[in-house]
Amino acid sequence: MASPTPRTIRIGLLGFGTVGQGVWKHLHNNRAALERRLGVGLDIVRVGVRDLKKKREVKVPDSRLTTDLGAIVDDPSIDIVCELIGGVTTAKLLTERALKSGKVVVTGNKALICEHGAELFRLVQRGRGHYFFEASVAGGIPIIKTLREGLIANRFRLIYGILNGTCNYILTRMACEGRSFDEVLADAKRLGYAEADESLDVDGWDAAHKAVILAYLAHGRWIKPKQMLVQGIRDITPHDLSYAKELGYTIKLLAIISRDFSTNRVFARVHPCLLPQRNLLASVDDVFNGICLCADVAGSTLLVGRGAGQDATASAVISDIADAVVALRGAPPPVICEEDADTYARLGSGISIASLAEITGRYYLRLTVKDKPGVLAEVARALATHKISIATMIQREDRAAQTAEIIFTTHASNEQRVHQACRHLKKLRVVLGAPFLLRILEDEGL
Repeated sequence: MASPTPRTIRIGLLGFGTVGQGVWKHLHNNRAALERRLGVGLDIVRVGVRDLKKKREVKVPDSRLTTDLGAIVDDPSIDIVCELIGGVTTAKLLTERALKSGKVVVTGNKALICEHGAELFRLVQRGRGHYFFEASVAGGIPIIKTLREGLIANRFRLIYGILNGTCNYILTRMACEGRSFDEVLADAKRLGYAEADESLDVDGWDAAHKAVILAYLAHGRWIKPKQMLVQGIRDITPHDLSYAKELGYTIKLLAIISRDFSTNRVFARVHPCLLPQRNLLASVDDVFNGICLCADVAGSTLLVGRGAGQDATASAVISDIADAVVALRGAPPPVICEEDADTYARLGSGISIASLAEITGRYYLRLTVKDKPGVLAEVARALATHKISIATMIQREDRAAQTAEIIFTTHASNEQRVHQACRHLKKLRVVLGAPFLLRILEDEGL
């Protein structure tokens, strides 16, 4: 007796930019192997675009292109909708329509999840659809599956990592070549590593959106970006990178999610950090991402890979399409699923957000000062007023300008005291310009 013809899963793409074209290309190139493993046929039947006449690297039959994205969402024959348009407003409306109709939605839209994840997950819980978003954090690194499934037995006191490839590329080039931020940013734009408007990346907000998602998955608590400490990389100079190296560190833009289980307080932040050169993350360079998970059972786990780009992100989207197929065939969801609002409510029960006074660590402080007697003593007194103790000091003078650059590292203090000290220092007549502050991350994890 002949075996029944396998069902064909019909897929619609909303958006056909870099990631959408990667999904089409790799799904078609690997189609036979994927279909054998999943036991179904896979067919991208509709592709929503803004401009039908736009030239693209990947060729799609004209009959499958449409400018009516709503028609893809409303088509009852389409099983999986891949939302790849980005942004929040239109993406949210289309996602809600798809979920309400019982469809499976796959996305890489971190901004949408960050701003509206709680309501979208509640919508899924009330309906018949599913929402998959592995591509929203760290591209080809399966961090969401790792948190949700692979390390389910663990509690995480600390998660930290490089979550923005653009910033990592810029800092790597600056450190290796001694070039300025503006010079390397211009190169990054020419090479396609940075957007025309680079602010989302270099000011830290892209990484902050990803940190919000990881904090929810690890701790069941939605943290708003405005509740976070967010600092970008614009003000880092080649001198900072050189001083850091002299002190035994590398500077990386890190997203950090920490939890004190004794007080049940959590805090999420994104900022440049001095990372010890011995730390494995310190050697993660160029456009790569890396995430360290410090857990109570498994210890420290490091995941490294391409965090963005067509292939890495398409890989994550196709992985979610595979999971969506499994869900459509009637398999139960994972033990802890991001759609299980009740489970995550219990996970986040009683957690509150830590204050700045509870965020402790060591600091790197750069000052430009007048080069004259008594300046160092005046600066030291200001720091002592706020109970900040100096650990090391480097001084470089500019005789022509009659100024000096002083770099301090401190013993352990906290964010509240350091912010107060910086405001105090800025008011001193001997201090020229705003103090520049970086954090030092020294943890036993990796």
